[in-house]
This record gives sequence, structure tokens and C-alpha cells, in this order.
Amino acid sequence: MPEEGFAAPPDDALDPYSARIAQAFDAVGPAVAHIVVRDGRGRPRGQGSGVVYTPDGFALTNSHVVNGAETLAASLTDGREFAAALVGEDPATDIAVLRLSGQGLPFAAIGSSSRLRVGQLVAAIGNPLGFQCTVTAGIVSALGRSLRGRSGRLIDSVIQTDAPLNPGNSGGPLVDGNGRVVGINTAAIAMAQGICFAIGIDTAIEVATALMREGRVVRAFLGISAQTAPIDTRLRRALDLPLGSGALVESVAEDGPAARAGLRRGDTILAYAGAPVGGVDDLHRLLIGAHAGRAQPIEVLRRVERRMLSVTPVQAG
Repeated sequence: MPEEGFAAPPDDALDPYSARIAQAFDAVGPAVAHIVVRDGRGRPRGQGSGVVYTPDGFALTNSHVVNGAETLAASLTDGREFAAALVGEDPATDIAVLRLSGQGLPFAAIGSSSRLRVGQLVAAIGNPLGFQCTVTAGIVSALGRSLRGRSGRLIDSVIQTDAPLNPGNSGGPLVDGNGRVVGINTAAIAMAQGICFAIGIDTAIEVATALMREGRVVRAFLGISAQTAPIDTRLRRALDLPLGSGALVESVAEDGPAARAGLRRGDTILAYAGAPVGGVDDLHRLLIGAHAGRAQPIEVLRRVERRMLSVTPVQAG
């Protein structure tokens, strides 16, 4: 029997942790879609998750969920099913945008991945193994991770979480305790426990905006193949190089931007557009679409000499 003056909580009261998860699920769950990928004969050949984020039915998901789909369908927790059209996808960031055909759809609020903190409560909502609208909870384990996409480029600012993900969770939202989408779930490490990843929502929205405007994400292209390579320590000291590695040019496309700029096989790229280049991944990050058609400085190491050249990248899809 409770002491006099002490009001016992109701039997159905939730502890604060459970209450935050339940509230986040209530806020975002109705906007989470179960995506079914069908072949030309209408037979299911894959599935995943997505989240509606605008009142007119645009939804975010993973590129690897919808890549190569002939027809797409999406169903919500209220039982409604809609045809879905692929607006565009970007394998380099594993983000795709769909447009659901229905009206008056629930949609989720968008948060900010740049404001997340390690240790912060998050929940993953999706359809693992076909079990519709399942929620798992955890914390932000790390920020600023890099994950290699199917195109070979690194996806930056990836969120690591221990909220469990399973096949079918891909494309679903990672949600903070206030019921705002802060990431798009993309991968779990096989044979590991509690190591899962989500694309930060800031990146996802930037890519989605480009896909909705252009149908693709425009990046810059130099016309080279390269690999990350170390620089001899004595040479680095003699030339006062800031980094111990660079992007070693293995081949140069004939009459491409790099060839026209005078780059040669065997050159090591040290800097591009004023930023240091420690390897191929740095170079990929720096080749943004805004540079296409505009001359940019590029510094190379040729044998034992530093040289400054000017290169004008072209657009790449």
C-alpha cells in the first residue's frame, strides 16, 4: 500500500525511456512505407522500407532497395497500398526518392543529423524480414563514419547506431526521441552485434532535392583512374608536403579534362581546388557538381617536383 501523500503512477504509465520511444513511433510510424519491388510479371522480387516526408507523397528510401525495379508498390500501416514511381536514385549515397500515388498521406517531420550527439537515443522503424512497421531502439554509437557505396565512392557523415537492423529495414527512418527523422537506415555489419549504419538526413535531403530537380546528382569528372598511394618520407620532408599520401594517377583518358590540363600517368595529386588530397576518397569528395565547367587549381607531384596545373572538370552523372 502506498504511503500517505504518495500518488502511485497508473498501471499503464510508461517509464521515460519507453515513453520517448513510443512517442517517436507514434509520430513517424504512420509515414513508414513497406516497399515491394516487382518484376515485369508483377511478382515480388524484393522488399524494403521507406518514409514519406512531404504532404504530397514523396518518400525517401535506399537506392539498393529500388535499383532495377520494373514496378513498385508501397503500403502504409493503415492498410492502404499505393503504386509508387521512382523519381530518381543516387547509388553513390544509396538514396532514392519515390512518389506515392495517394492523397492525404501521413508524413514525417525531418530533423538534423548535424545536431546529433553520441549517446543520443534513436529508434529505427521499418519492415525487417517482412514484419511490417517494426521499431527497434538504441543510441547513436558514433558520428562521421564513412561507408563505401555501390559506386565505389565513400558516403560521408554516416551515423553508426546499435539500434538493430535486419533485411527489410533498408530505407526506413532513423528517428530521434522527438519523433524527427535524422537518418535513413542502410546497412548492418554481418556477423557483428550492434553495428548498424544510417545515411544522415542532411545528406539524404540534399540528394533528394537534386533528384527531384534534375533527376540525378551532378558531380564533376576529371577523366582519370587513380589509387591512394604513400609518398616517400624523405621526399615529403624535402618538399614540405602536408600529407603522407596522395592520389596516384594510373591512367588518363584521352582528350579528357585531366589530359587537357597536362596530367600524366604517374603523377600524384596533392591538392585540388585548394584542398589537400590524401587519396582517392578525398578527391571524390572534392569533385562536386558546382566545379563542372569551371577551372580549378590542381597540384601534383611529378617525380621529385611539385607542379601547379589548372583543370576544368566536366559533368558526370
